[in-house]
Amino acid sequence: MINKSLCLDPADNVGVALTDLEQGETLNLQGKTITLREPVSAKHKFALQDFNPEDSILMYGTIVGEATRFIAQGEAITLSNIRHKTRDYIRNTRKYHWTPPNVSKWKTRTFMGYKRQDGQVGTANYWLVLPLVFCENTNVLLLQEAFEKALGFSSPNPYEAQILELVASFQQSKRKEITESVSDSQKKDKKIFENLDGIRFLTHQGGCGGTRQDAESLCALLAGYIHHPNVAGATVLSLGCQNAQVDILKEKLNLLEVNNNKPLIICEQQQEGTTDQLIQKAIRETFEGLVEANKIKREPAPLSKLVIGLECGGSDGFSGISANPTLGRVSDLVVASGGSAILSEFPELCGAEQNLIDRCETEESATKFIHLMEAYSKAAEQVGSGFDMNPSPGNIKDGLLTDAIKSCGAAKKGGTAPVSDVLDYTEYLKTPGLNLLCTPGNDVESTTGLAGSGANIILFTTGLGTPTGNPISPVIKVSTNTKLAQRMPDIIDFNTGGIISGDETIESSGEKLLELVIQVASGEVQAKADKNRNFDFIPWKRGVSL
Repeated sequence: MINKSLCLDPADNVGVALTDLEQGETLNLQGKTITLREPVSAKHKFALQDFNPEDSILMYGTIVGEATRFIAQGEAITLSNIRHKTRDYIRNTRKYHWTPPNVSKWKTRTFMGYKRQDGQVGTANYWLVLPLVFCENTNVLLLQEAFEKALGFSSPNPYEAQILELVASFQQSKRKEITESVSDSQKKDKKIFENLDGIRFLTHQGGCGGTRQDAESLCALLAGYIHHPNVAGATVLSLGCQNAQVDILKEKLNLLEVNNNKPLIICEQQQEGTTDQLIQKAIRETFEGLVEANKIKREPAPLSKLVIGLECGGSDGFSGISANPTLGRVSDLVVASGGSAILSEFPELCGAEQNLIDRCETEESATKFIHLMEAYSKAAEQVGSGFDMNPSPGNIKDGLLTDAIKSCGAAKKGGTAPVSDVLDYTEYLKTPGLNLLCTPGNDVESTTGLAGSGANIILFTTGLGTPTGNPISPVIKVSTNTKLAQRMPDIIDFNTGGIISGDETIESSGEKLLELVIQVASGEVQAKADKNRNFDFIPWKRGVSL
């Protein structure tokens, strides 16, 4: 028999609908018989007791909101009767004890990765081309078109044939000739460099015109991308007069690349002369770099070299029940194997602070986490916003009514391991284990930050569907429910809907997902985001985004 509802923690006073429930249905939860007073849609919540105004509403064993009016037992929880509220948190006062999962079956497992001189291991082998300032975006795109077509990295646009058919119809041309032309143009060229997974081209809107702090932060982020284990080398286009100077980029790189001689090509337009001279130099020197990058081959590497980025976007009321706990299980397995995991999105940890503070291994880390959370919250409030405004219309429609409900489910991605370190935005990973990274909840800004801090593969949960990817770190998209996986198979890599139906456990789902992670990290399976060329890159300007 399929469960129609559940309670996430013995302390909770609301239940969660696992399927659409009708008025008058009788449910048994927490030792109580609940008769629903109104319909409750799947993913939404209902009262297990009577609530008076300002009574706390508990989920995941913690406060996620408060009643704004009297709520009767069996009544649906909606925005008309609940508002955001979180529990107060204090500094860690006790030692956290963690019982790691049994990873004996993973002890000798390896993935096929690219070993770098500094000890990092890449799950891919890319050359990176990026601008220091938005003025160079056009030149980056010129290089992209030339290199991808010449080297066989470009993919045919599947919609070109449809447009040409419409043109043919409009002009009353011979469709056969056009179809043959399209077929010829869509034949994929053989890759010239067999050990190079691609050239990734970044563009952005920063580097000048903002604050000096913005320019320094951008240079730190770009340094993280160049230093990333999935990157063999980089070509940097600079105008010359911008705030984000080459010297700043090199300074940030010197802080990271202590034992690495990764090639870095700098082309500055105001020094080179004409655009043609700039582009020709970039092509000539980049090609020489590609020849060297192609000499690196995949080798077996232990799971301790995995750095898993943990992300969610387009979340729904099932995220904290199925997909996020599955990621938490993978995180725990990787950490117990000596690897690393990075949990991001600080606005979506609001309400889960005490649990994470208690798990910090050092007082310094706990203090840093509290400082970053409070500074971020204050910055949001200063522009007339706040963490309570984080849930999107789609989140709310699918059961995430308050930021605390969303956050306590989002925090499940971090599993149960101790917090080994806390990183500010653009700080690079230095400590194995579970790390917290200060980023916005914005999908692309957060995944951009995860890759910049060293995640060599990213797990991304979604309940509503999103095509978000990253240029240098494979993004594995994990569905919270089977309907989404069936509706959007072109973007979903893994489905955890079996947890909702009762056909899977979090443990079994986590082990299956880790197997997929190993396959993607080894280059045996291509993540859908890479296949669809969802190479999204948006640097974060501090204090503006939730």
